[in-house]
Amino acid sequence: MRERPRGDGAPGDTTVLRALRAWDVDAARVEYAPVGFGDHHWTATAPDGERWFVTVSDLSDKPHCGPGTASARDGLSRAMDTARALRERAGLGFVVAPLPTRDGRTLLPLGERYAVALFPHLPGATGEFGRETDPARRMRTVEILAALHRAPVPGRAPVLPSDPAGRAGLERSLGDLGVPWTGGPLAEPARELLAGTPVARRLAEYDLRARDMRRRGVAPVLTHGEPHPGNVLWQGTRPLLLDWDTTAVAPPERDLWQVALEPGELDRWTELTGRAPDAGALALYELRWDLEDIASCVAFFRSPHAPGADADLAREGFARAAGRLATG
Repeated sequence: MRERPRGDGAPGDTTVLRALRAWDVDAARVEYAPVGFGDHHWTATAPDGERWFVTVSDLSDKPHCGPGTASARDGLSRAMDTARALRERAGLGFVVAPLPTRDGRTLLPLGERYAVALFPHLPGATGEFGRETDPARRMRTVEILAALHRAPVPGRAPVLPSDPAGRAGLERSLGDLGVPWTGGPLAEPARELLAGTPVARRLAEYDLRARDMRRRGVAPVLTHGEPHPGNVLWQGTRPLLLDWDTTAVAPPERDLWQVALEPGELDRWTELTGRAPDAGALALYELRWDLEDIASCVAFFRSPHAPGADADLAREGFARAAGRLATG
């Protein structure tokens, strides 16, 4: 998130510094890092210059990890444990996994609503959210996804639910289109925008596509969930995958639709895995992405919010997803 967490119990610099003691990290300072959308981030620096990347998650806003804060905490813990197992046991060096606390945990609660994970601070540069425009980078991303999809599934790996994250709240909002929305200055514009989108029809289409995929028996693997360029850190020609909170057992097309732009670009994945992507599943997970984007933005605008960088990002994302649903 571009803005610090707000409200009662929201963690600040002092809370983060204190939490780092669970990793035996005695940081000289922490600085808020205004990057990404969804989680809050800090960089921590030791007196000798060693650095770490701190991620603080608002469990009330992690529907893909579970409904409610307790369920989301468990789901996020399982995801972090999965990433650690992929790196340490499966030997997948491209996985940027959380560091364990002194007692072996990958996730530390910060009160009831928040949780913190610690990562190494790595050199390199990420791309921009969207699809990678460099063909060589797309191919390398396809190759590491093939390695992920061939890996044994760790025992604590989450399983992707059949419904898009946030669907229940989105359907409630569709039922509330006839009454004014509150929450902040963008609540009413969001209601008007949602009223002009074919979300209900696309949800029904999603259900039909999902049933069709299940009939075809598309086999699941361990997926990352969001392998877009913003989550790929490049160290020269070496890609590293960041942000594993969305990892789950699901058909591989959940990842693949995000990386290919040209016909035949997934042939390399077929060569490495021995199976061909399912065209229907690719379309299903692209649709699911837009529905989850819409659900997340609607939840944001119906909750207390103020004008600012995060609201601007949510508004832009809402408009993009609404446009794709209207033209898909």
